[in-house]
Amino acid sequence: MAAIKSKQVRRRRVFYIPGYDPIHPRRYRELYRKESGLQADISDYSVDIKGKKSGSGPYGWHVQALIEGRNVEADVDVLVWSDIVRTSMSNTIIATYAQLVRTAWIYIASVTLRRLMRLRKGPVIAALYPVGMLLVQLVLAVLMGLAVVRLVGLGAGFIPFGGAVFDWLVTLGALGAGAVVLVLVLRWFRARDGKVYAHYLMHDYAYSSRLRGANSPELEQRMREFGDLIAAALTQDVDEVLVVGHSSGAHVGVSVLADLIRAGRVPTGGPALGFLSLGQVVPMVSFLPRAQRLRTDLRYLCTRDELTWIDVSAPGDGCSFALCDPVAVSGVAPNDKKWPLVFSAAFTQTLSPERWSELRWRFFRLHFQYLCAFDRPGDYDYFRITAGPETLAARYAGRSASGSRIDIAVSKYTSVSRT
Repeated sequence: MAAIKSKQVRRRRVFYIPGYDPIHPRRYRELYRKESGLQADISDYSVDIKGKKSGSGPYGWHVQALIEGRNVEADVDVLVWSDIVRTSMSNTIIATYAQLVRTAWIYIASVTLRRLMRLRKGPVIAALYPVGMLLVQLVLAVLMGLAVVRLVGLGAGFIPFGGAVFDWLVTLGALGAGAVVLVLVLRWFRARDGKVYAHYLMHDYAYSSRLRGANSPELEQRMREFGDLIAAALTQDVDEVLVVGHSSGAHVGVSVLADLIRAGRVPTGGPALGFLSLGQVVPMVSFLPRAQRLRTDLRYLCTRDELTWIDVSAPGDGCSFALCDPVAVSGVAPNDKKWPLVFSAAFTQTLSPERWSELRWRFFRLHFQYLCAFDRPGDYDYFRITAGPETLAARYAGRSASGSRIDIAVSKYTSVSRT
């Protein structure tokens, strides 16, 4: 472990980086309020959301907690990039199917998909799911369109008059009616995507891969803004600055923190700096051919003493690369690698059999379980970490990595940027 600057936390700044999510950040406030209340009742402590956080900046909230007999205050900021996500999702149906073809080609032609399958099947299946679901929707729409064409043709056969011109008009009308039905069926499916997530997930994977692993200019600009906010917090009178990256937010957090440390913006003797990556999907990007930026940041961050990096996932989360060390599997682990400490939230043990039975097939909900209450909590408790009296370093000092973690190099592409 890196040197623990201070074990005791009375004031904390928390920066939460969401994954690819178009929803307003108030959703995360309500999730925190609800789930912290449930966990407090289970674990016999107190967590209260006290309106808006102090100061200006991104959307957030203020937390007052009494945990392990000690009072702690925390300001939680959501580092928003949902506007970028919404813009990337504003596609026509035709554009979404074009994304499908392009994204599938990128992952297959670069052999990235084959390499990813050596890690965990769950997230690969999750990546293939929108492709399969969208193709099923297209086939059903085509079949219904053809059925309408056939019905129009049969109906025309009962008309006693006709001729070549009439037959030509009937054919055009039938094809037009079939095309209208095809479009209406596809629109019907898209309108109900909130239940099946086919379009949403397709946009997600397409956004990550469209530049073959490189970041878009708008995301790079937003990450610079995130870095400025975190750097400012590191100069404040707080005991810990904790960055939490969930899902796609994990690899965003890696680059933001690497830039911050590389630029000398983590003051010596300042607040403890912690990085908690949850349900990460780093290999989906770091395995792509043009992901030199991310691979460089992984290689750099894993050696640094300025922070503590804990990576938590669970095999029960089929949407993450559970227990895959993101640095090692990307093939960029140096000899002096320190981070991350990889361990499991162990859903099958930290959720009761009844609760596990309720959630086990709700894959998208399980992907957010890291931010929720556990009715049989172990040593991972999101609310003790974000509102408790110990730094991330102190809480997991001496904690061993999970023995079942995957820490071998798997990526075909391991090139990094020159610094």
